[in-house]
Amino acid sequence: MDASVRTTILMGMVFAIAQFGALAMTWAFLGKDMQVFENPNDPLIPIYYIVAVLLFTFAILYIIKKHKENIVRIVFLGAVAYTIFFVFLIILSRFVWEEVSFALSLAVTGIFTYYLIKKPEWYVIDAAGIVMAIGVIGIFGISLGILPAMILLVALAVYDAISVYGTKHMVALADGVTKMRLPILLVIPKKRGYSYMNQKPLMQQLDEGEERDAMFMGLGDIIIPGILIASAFNFLPEKTIGDFSGGLLVAMGALLGSLIGFAVLMTFVLKGRPQAGLPLLNGGAIIGYGIAYLLIFESLSFGISTPW
Repeated sequence: MDASVRTTILMGMVFAIAQFGALAMTWAFLGKDMQVFENPNDPLIPIYYIVAVLLFTFAILYIIKKHKENIVRIVFLGAVAYTIFFVFLIILSRFVWEEVSFALSLAVTGIFTYYLIKKPEWYVIDAAGIVMAIGVIGIFGISLGILPAMILLVALAVYDAISVYGTKHMVALADGVTKMRLPILLVIPKKRGYSYMNQKPLMQQLDEGEERDAMFMGLGDIIIPGILIASAFNFLPEKTIGDFSGGLLVAMGALLGSLIGFAVLMTFVLKGRPQAGLPLLNGGAIIGYGIAYLLIFESLSFGISTPW
């Protein structure tokens, strides 16, 4: 099997594993008491989120431009450490005493943080990224209803296309993050012996026309479509089809749609140029959701609850 095809399949599997992990976390460990937003159906929530993303992105780019990469590194590693600690604390607290779960979560977070600082190889980056994705998808999946989730997916797909093909600042951000070895990209090597610590900057490789030894996928490309998948699982009305809930089946439809979008996306990525992932991934998730909802619930409401 061609190395690029094999790597693409592995990346698709990682995408799916993160989604299943998030669904398992929302089902077994997250409750309504952990919702971030008071009204999950408020359509203004995605607007606030997008404004925050814009401000954060441009702040990071400005800091990188001023060659203050250490500030960016500290901010990202702090966010990563907090998320990893949060995920493990929620899971472990269901099985052991509070003090023990706190200590174990702190220890795991410390190990992750140590290796992210001292030896940020691709497998360390990927492990941290998957844990982060599971946690973020889970929290947003229980905090955003169907309408806000769809608004978020559409808006961020448009933003991703503009930032990659128009302003191209997302390519610059990915390049800067690669230099700092931060876990906001998943890295899947094409061959054995690959070292992420020896990875050249992405823009340098593109300019030199070199064949890349690994494929990269932004963590947001996993998290954002996953929000709709998790939201469908959590917010759709109760209906059982055989041994499965209607919400789970619609979530699987959204996952299948996003995987089809991923397959289409990778046909462009294999040509060697950076691509905006969210238009195809989010579009696939929304279409898959819509088709599955129509088949299972037989309603044109698409499970959307308006706040008015």
